[in-house]
Amino acid sequence: MQVTRELFNDVMVPNYNPSEVIPVRGQGSRVWDQNDKEYIDFAGGIAVNCLGHCHPALVAALKEQGEKIWHLSNVMTNEPALRLAKKMTDATFADKVYFANSGAEANEAALKLARRFALDVHGEDKTQIIAFNKGFHGRTFFTVTVGGQAAYSDGFGPKPAAIDHCDYNDLAAFEKLISDKTCAVMMEPLQGEGGIISPNNEFMQGVRALCDKHNALLIFDEVQTGVGRTGALYAYQDLDVTPDILTTAKALGGGFPIGAMITTTEIAQHLKVGTHGSTYGGNPLACAVAEAAFDTVNTADVLTGVKHREQLIRDGLNAINAQYDVFSEVRGKGLLLGAVLNSKFEGRARDFLVASTKHGLMSLVAGTNVVRFTPSLVIPIEDIKEGLARFEKAVADVVNG
Repeated sequence: MQVTRELFNDVMVPNYNPSEVIPVRGQGSRVWDQNDKEYIDFAGGIAVNCLGHCHPALVAALKEQGEKIWHLSNVMTNEPALRLAKKMTDATFADKVYFANSGAEANEAALKLARRFALDVHGEDKTQIIAFNKGFHGRTFFTVTVGGQAAYSDGFGPKPAAIDHCDYNDLAAFEKLISDKTCAVMMEPLQGEGGIISPNNEFMQGVRALCDKHNALLIFDEVQTGVGRTGALYAYQDLDVTPDILTTAKALGGGFPIGAMITTTEIAQHLKVGTHGSTYGGNPLACAVAEAAFDTVNTADVLTGVKHREQLIRDGLNAINAQYDVFSEVRGKGLLLGAVLNSKFEGRARDFLVASTKHGLMSLVAGTNVVRFTPSLVIPIEDIKEGLARFEKAVADVVNG
């Protein structure tokens, strides 16, 4: 069978509009398409491929576990899931882990747990969930409603109730919204989809203090920021704020589908037997690959290397900007970076993405005004330099029309 982009239109639901490029193989931070054209990968599957493509540790784990056991229902546990859970709890604030397939599922579990905890401990009136405008927490109906972008949740009928939003980094607005009826606050410790927006310290400390004051659980969505993306294993570890519940996915499996919700023993006990579940959650194949990814990322060399690579990319983008004057700023942390377009190029982020693809660079956008970069945490330095050179050609194309 000949596989073409046109086949997508014939057989796939049209909720995506993928590029004409169809990648067929990858190695490290380089990818080749059906025509054997090479691309430098600054996208990483949207912050998923934390160790690039076909990393030997992940390939070895996949092959080894693939010859042992692939799947068990949660009527039984399995060794890879328990090993991974132990490593995650040892490395974080958490005592307990719930495994799922994706970030949305992890967030769904966190929100259900928060509601159940509030009902059990405080009573049926404590139901309000607060989240932040421009936030993104997944595409299930609950998580997309909690996410702060109405365009994603409108058009599907009545939404889950008792969910309110305010602006990120606006502590005064948040303080007016929270009350003793608030059961949980869900937030990203660095907004990704909403434009690569970092929190200020006063805001983070204030949110934590107000959650404590009103007995509300603080949920950190670290689906995009977690597993080394910001230069810490989890972003909260650099913020001097500890959440009550944390969700993680994307990079957790290094490209293999897996998500997790982690929390304390006190909170976890409210998801009693039968209250929540997932057929594939804790799948041994997924957990074996994720364990290898977690072990590889959670080292001083890799985490320190993230910060070094961040600076190289920032320096490169600033040099491009000095020549072409297209960005108002470069924001973000670690290898979750956004080049914000200035007023002359406002709303044209996709033009830069398309031009990048033409010149052999895979990049992303975050909204219409930010070009986003989430490469492998171990991307070779020479690939950073080559990727920036290709991006400069893309910028020149857009600037010169």
